[in-house]
Amino acid sequence: MKKIVFSFLLSLTVSFAIAQTTPPFWQDILVFSKLDAAQKPQTNSILFVGSSSFTKWQDVGNYFPGYTIINRGFGGSSLPDVIRYTYDIILPYQPKQVVIYCGENDLASADSTSSIEVFNRFKTLFNMIRINLPKTNIAFVSIKPSPVRASIQGKVKESNKLIKAFIATQKNASFINIYEAMLDSQGQMREELYITDRLHMRPEGYKIWQKAILPYLIK
Repeated sequence: MKKIVFSFLLSLTVSFAIAQTTPPFWQDILVFSKLDAAQKPQTNSILFVGSSSFTKWQDVGNYFPGYTIINRGFGGSSLPDVIRYTYDIILPYQPKQVVIYCGENDLASADSTSSIEVFNRFKTLFNMIRINLPKTNIAFVSIKPSPVRASIQGKVKESNKLIKAFIATQKNASFINIYEAMLDSQGQMREELYITDRLHMRPEGYKIWQKAILPYLIK
């Protein structure tokens, strides 16, 4: 009996230790690794990476026929998470273009991340990609106007402004503005573009993204 109890406690201790040492979203990265092992993605593709607005765009390839797209968005992620896994989910694919949607979760976090911090995090990610993949086009999709996050829209707009100005100084890089396209004629957020959580989008929202992103995709 003592041996059984000891084994059980040891198992709990090991599980707890693993939980404490495993970085956030590691399970998502393992899933991507298994997908890649089952079917090796094409190099020179277009890589979508970032947070849940990409994660939930499961049929993204249908929106962009004629383009080979790899979707490696993982829900809930912030820019530090994408930076952490750059060597796992960006660089190995050798993409011709990286399309990024991230930063919204940073701004909505409990630690009240500022627009300047988001901008600096984006520059870190941008430079990591540029140094390792100098010929790869880097595109950033502007942070969207989510109704549930109405209180942080000042920070959202400022972050978009800072990132847009930075990208304008860079070669082979694009800022894709979807913000205003998701507002109504009065400049108000369109609730009908979102599911009940008022954060994630319905197909109507993704159709707006499709129209905005398509002209920037690299053939």
